[in-house]
Amino acid sequence: MIRVLIADDEPMIRAGVRAVLSTSPDMDVVAEAGDGRDAVELTRRHRPAVAVLDIRMPGLDGIEAAAEIRATVPETNVIMLTTFGEDDYILQALGGGAAGFLIKSGEPEELIAGVRAVAEGAAYLSPRVAARVVAHLAATGAGAVAGRRAAARARTDALTGREREVLVCLGGGLSNGQIARRLHVVEGTVKAHVSSILARLEVDNRAAAAIVAHEAGLLP
Repeated sequence: MIRVLIADDEPMIRAGVRAVLSTSPDMDVVAEAGDGRDAVELTRRHRPAVAVLDIRMPGLDGIEAAAEIRATVPETNVIMLTTFGEDDYILQALGGGAAGFLIKSGEPEELIAGVRAVAEGAAYLSPRVAARVVAHLAATGAGAVAGRRAAARARTDALTGREREVLVCLGGGLSNGQIARRLHVVEGTVKAHVSSILARLEVDNRAAAAIVAHEAGLLP
């Protein structure tokens, strides 16, 4: 059973997220919070596998709450809820250790898939979130975009062929177990590849690695 905490300052959003997750027999919402500080305290108390956090909340925003949760309850993975127009917050949240990003207006199936993915230790970027982040980076100008793409390609070119295969799977939201089955290797080998990929790309988490993969053109 995947234990989940939901944090959003809008009761209707919390109710909607709970209703969607309740349709999945392998998920159990163990706590709800209306602000970031309560989200941190309830995470410490209940130790959920996944904390679903709104990016903007009173008291302590989702980015700060995510960073505190990852620092104090590292076994809890964080997935962020965002809306269009919050691209800067998404980029900040990557640095705070968030493992996934979902659009609030997205499909219910996406929410379930995202929670399940980060519970298994994978990264999950809603396709629309990934597109928004890349588009936001592109808005800095053609020269900057070309530079970022070239830098991303240079970083991914430094990976081995197998590491690039793992990165593509990682960017697709697959867990280590799923990657192992797809590539016909043992899970320990995948873990070693993921650690090497993060080090070579100079990123802190799988979600940030997925962004590099998008920038390099390795993912649709």
